[in-house]
Amino acid sequence: MAALGLLGAVLVGCGGQAGETAPSKEPAAASPSARPSAAAAGPKPARAPAAPPTMAPGPGGLTPVYARRAADSPKSAEKVVALTFDADMTADQGPRAARGERFDNPQLIATLRRLQVDATVFMTGRWAEEYPDQARSIGGDPRFEIANHSYSHYAFASPCYGLPTVPGPDMTADVQRAFDAFRDAGAVNVVPYFRFPGGCYDDAALRALGPAGVTAVQWDVVSGDAFAKDPDAVAEQVLDGVKPGSLVVMHCTRSAAPVTEQAIRRIVPELRARGYRFVKVSELMSS
Repeated sequence: MAALGLLGAVLVGCGGQAGETAPSKEPAAASPSARPSAAAAGPKPARAPAAPPTMAPGPGGLTPVYARRAADSPKSAEKVVALTFDADMTADQGPRAARGERFDNPQLIATLRRLQVDATVFMTGRWAEEYPDQARSIGGDPRFEIANHSYSHYAFASPCYGLPTVPGPDMTADVQRAFDAFRDAGAVNVVPYFRFPGGCYDDAALRALGPAGVTAVQWDVVSGDAFAKDPDAVAEQVLDGVKPGSLVVMHCTRSAAPVTEQAIRRIVPELRARGYRFVKVSELMSS
């Protein structure tokens, strides 16, 4: 898949330039005074960034599912936690956005930056189309990574909280369309992870998504921020649930999760006081 192919590591060559011929024999060793200094030799070529870790497909090519750091990981006791934020917008919510409903939350992103919190944003393609400047800004900040939350935010299994359902043959195309929207917005830090809208999936969906080459990412801590009115209740639910290696699901949509930013202002310092470090999903998944 072309969009996913861009996510892989780029191999860096280290040979001579094209058309250059090698000497017929090893030249005599130069004296120390004749050897070029490191500065004269110029900077070393930059290493390409490592490809984000993914999981191998399951039996029959089923899309793998990740929910938290494994208990048998060598780093299972490390106090790290991944905060993830779903930037939800369904394909048919354009008219609501045109009437002034806000599906973004720039104050939340600003707070994460101010508090220096690494995080993963699971974004729908429709959200990236509605807020391309924000998608580009989030996807250009090394503190964040953008993962795929489908294009349409329609369900991949039914029933699923009343969401319309994506037909099985269209699931891979829906995911690809979201990756295309991130690219068109100019987002750079895009990872091959996918979160099912509503968290709803079954084996048929995992099989249908096999060709997309993504790792599905769920969670082990539900923040309860969707439609919540009390930021302290959200914060307490997260603080009570987090364990070393946890993966928390929250939202980056003001209309559907209006108190998330306030909750973050309590969650982050309290978890840091307990010794936790905030990581992106790609780091959590790396071991």
